[in-house]
Amino acid sequence: MRELDQLLVAYLDNHYDDAPEADKGAFRSLLALPDPELVGYLLNHQTPDPALQSVVDVILDRS
Repeated sequence: MRELDQLLVAYLDNHYDDAPEADKGAFRSLLALPDPELVGYLLNHQTPDPALQSVVDVILDRS
């Protein structure tokens, strides 16, 4: 999905390098999720696991 790729690449370009290690780990965990689950979190606004929430908020510009 192009929209999903754009969100993830934007996070990598703008936030990943300066993110705390916990957020970097959460981002890597997001990338390991099955596509339907990842889409649910990033495009359908389903609520992710609390450990992933801060990264999802940054990706979706809700921080």
